[in-house]
Order: sequence, then structure tokens, then C-alpha cells
Amino acid sequence: MERIFLPGDILVPQGISMEKWSVIACDQFTSQPEYWQEVRDRVGDSPSALNLIMPEAFLNDIPALDVAQRTAEAMDDYLNRGLFRVLKDSFVCVERQVAGGFVRRGVVGCVDLEKYDFTPGSDAPIRASERTVAERLPARMLIRRGASLELPHVIVLINDREDPVIRPLWRELKDETPIYDFDLMAGGGHIRGWQVSGPRAQALAEQFAALPGGLKMVVGDGNHSLAAAKELWNRLRMDLTEEERENHPARFALCEAESVWDEGVIFHPIHRVIFGAEPRILLEIMEKKLQVEGGRQVKIVSGGRIAGTLSVRGKSFGTMVDALQDVLEEHENDYDAMVDYVHDSAAAIAMTARDENTLAFLMPTVKKEDLFDTVLRDGVFPKKSFSIGTARDKRYYLECRKIK
Repeated sequence: MERIFLPGDILVPQGISMEKWSVIACDQFTSQPEYWQEVRDRVGDSPSALNLIMPEAFLNDIPALDVAQRTAEAMDDYLNRGLFRVLKDSFVCVERQVAGGFVRRGVVGCVDLEKYDFTPGSDAPIRASERTVAERLPARMLIRRGASLELPHVIVLINDREDPVIRPLWRELKDETPIYDFDLMAGGGHIRGWQVSGPRAQALAEQFAALPGGLKMVVGDGNHSLAAAKELWNRLRMDLTEEERENHPARFALCEAESVWDEGVIFHPIHRVIFGAEPRILLEIMEKKLQVEGGRQVKIVSGGRIAGTLSVRGKSFGTMVDALQDVLEEHENDYDAMVDYVHDSAAAIAMTARDENTLAFLMPTVKKEDLFDTVLRDGVFPKKSFSIGTARDKRYYLECRKIK
């Protein structure tokens, strides 16, 4: 059997408040530090995944080396305190209630990093969905290098339109006793999870390996986190024998696999907000370089309201995003501005009301059927092209795995 997505020794907290343990992905609410302060206040002194990650809202305030040391110490402390229950050689089947009353189903397991490549044009069975920005990897690699645990916010997608893998498993398990069942904090919905082990786990691994086509999985969320894990493995494997490489814990990365066709996997645009801009100059450049008849529609927001629409050129969704991104980044460099990426349109609009030099661009949404086709045809989407769910629907840290 080809090793694609495998069971592992998954760690789940026990005897603590799960609601305080589980926090949203670190790359959310990057321009809203007040969200993370509310999370800190809610967690208090309770054991929490918050102590094992660094919200990107504060990454520029604390040296990466200090972050790596603090999180590594917290991980070792939690392990020494016996905080976790070990689900030996298992998957976890997850049911998550998300915005709009939808249910999203997934399976937490281990991606074989030998079968994953984030390089555009790769023919690996597991590929990135967006272009990897090299500058974003060193800090993530530094933190992972010193870590004894990994906590995934990575979501990988499978293209099973008939849903022969995850939904049938969920139907088998949904009436059994879950290993966790609780409300996620800060409007994250409700989550339940079931252990999948023994023959059932073996059969599931075989189903993932047997997915049709050469492209088995596309990374939907957490592209840079998985790329950092791959880069570290590439370096580590050089000093290992073939036998040591076979089952080394760093060869694998814990992720949640979901069907791109699941009703709860809803694609949302990621909007652009630029702070410290020269609005008149930027909009003149955009109209000159981007505006075409029949292009994709991008709404311009200024002063807390929709101020106009750009019809942006581009043969595909990806080339449209690329064209817009090039103009924004050029302006960012020329005028010492800053571009941020915001999932919630209301939040993006509100940010423009604070300052006349802040503009937002509300992006259209990529279609589900375009995901695998685009990765096969074009290699990757531009960075921050789409999001699975709204900001509060992003994956929460919950399960862990030892990587040392």
C-alpha cells in the first residue's frame, strides 16, 4: 500500500476544560489583537493550546527565538504532567458545526511528507494550493525544530465528489461515544471526535491511498506550516539511514483531511486591506493597470463603505489575484504601506473607517471545481487566494502528536 495518509499516535488532552484548551489557528485575526487578548483572558491559568502557539498578531513583537523557547518549554511541561491521553495508531473522525448551520466532516491523521511537495509544477500526490513565500518559513521552522509536539491547523482536501471515504465513516461512528464533544470558544461552533483504530484504521488508510488520479490531496489551509515541516524533514533526513527514515516521527505531519465536496467545506474569499496607503495614487494605478471590460469584480472600500468596483483583468482566478497582488505589493514597498489579509468582509470594511489612508479590496470567491483543476494546470494559486470557511470556522488546535 502506498503511504499517503496514515494513522498515528494522536494525543488528546484529558481531565481539563476542552473549551479553554482549543484555540483557533494562529494566522487568524492578525489585525485584531483584541481577539487574542480576549482568548488569553478566557484561558487564564488553564492548560491551553494557546501556550503552545504564537498568534501571528504578535509575531513582530517577540523574537522568534523567544517564541520557540517559550512554546517548547510549555510542551515539555504538559507532557511531563501527563496531560494527554494517547490514541495509539489511530485516526480521529471529526464533526464540526460551522457558520450557517453546516456540518463539516474530516479525519485527523498523518501526511507522509515524502509524498508532499509545495514546489509549483510538482507531480507529487500531495501538493500545495498556494504559492509558498520563502520568507514566511524560517520562523515556523525555528519553532518546529525545538518543539516536542505538533498541533495541526493544516487542512488537506481530497477530490471525492461521490464522497466514498469520509462521510461513510462518519455515518458509522456518529451514534457511538465520542472522545470529545464540546463548544469551541469565541463563536467557533461545536465539535465532536471519534477514535478510529484497528482494522477500521487500516481500511481507511487503504482508501486514502486508493484515491483516483495522481493528485490525491491538495493543501487547503496551513500551506506554510506544512511547507515548514517538509523543509525540516528534508534537512533531517540527510543524516538518517534508510531504515531510520522509514518511520521517523518528523517524516509525518498531523493534518485534517476533508472532502472538497463536503457541504461544510465552504470557500470564502480572503480580502486585502492596505494600511498607510496613498489612496488617490493607488486607485489611479489600479485603474490604469488592472481595469478591463468583463473582468472579475473586486469591490473597493474606503471610509467604512463600498466606494466603487474594479473589473480586474485575468484569464483565470489565479492570474486575476496575481495582477492585483502585484500592484498592492508595489505600492506597499513604494509608500511604506502594509497589506494584510482579512477573512471577514465586515471586519475589512470596519478597518477602513479608522483611517482615510486605509483601503480594503473585497475579493470574489474561487469555485470548488476550480481547485484541483487549477493545481493540476497552473501549479498553485497565488498566496491568500481563498479560505475554507469564515475566520471563526478555521481549524482550532486540539489534537497533538509527538515529533521527537
